[in-house]
Amino acid sequence: MKYKWLNQGVNIERNNKLILFFNGWGMDECIVKHLEPEDYDVLMFYDYNTLETDFDFESLNIYPEKNIIAWSMGVMISAYLIPSLALPLGEGKCTAINGTLKHIDEEYGIHPKIYDLTIKGFNEKGRKRFIDSMFNESIDINCNREIDEQHSELIALKNYQADETFKYNKVLISDNDKIIPTKSQVAFWGIEPNLKSGHCPFFNFTKWSELL
Repeated sequence: MKYKWLNQGVNIERNNKLILFFNGWGMDECIVKHLEPEDYDVLMFYDYNTLETDFDFESLNIYPEKNIIAWSMGVMISAYLIPSLALPLGEGKCTAINGTLKHIDEEYGIHPKIYDLTIKGFNEKGRKRFIDSMFNESIDINCNREIDEQHSELIALKNYQADETFKYNKVLISDNDKIIPTKSQVAFWGIEPNLKSGHCPFFNFTKWSELL
């Protein structure tokens, strides 16, 4: 698992509030780099080929407030990692966006047959088709992830399973999600869609705080 600071104050200018962003499969910061951090430090995790990392999570205890924003496969990943880390969140919030804790599932996630077909047929054309399907409209994004790395990440994600006792206190569901079907998310969370968007809703927002 890789990580990258998208915003980080230093010394006396250090922010007291942190957002841990768990990105979705195959992505980097290209879909969120436009979001204004305001007075939040923002740390992104991505590339789940392995969940091993050299990041020192104890170093985050300097933040009185730690928030989680998880999107797509990141919803399952954060619910897998955070309980095992015993990371105290304080008064922080946890937001799940267009994902469930059963990421590959006939009823509550991506249908296993569709997921396996995606792995089998993944190539440049398949990647473009996937990215186009993330949005309701045509949007150009410049993701700097290698296709072989994305393919192996798809395979690796089959090996992870969320801790289903993990609680999110805010759930955002797009009304036209073609990746993790809207109806599957509604069935899992028991709420109706509350975003007018495709699978990737971040261009509907201008600030990270709007997602908390």
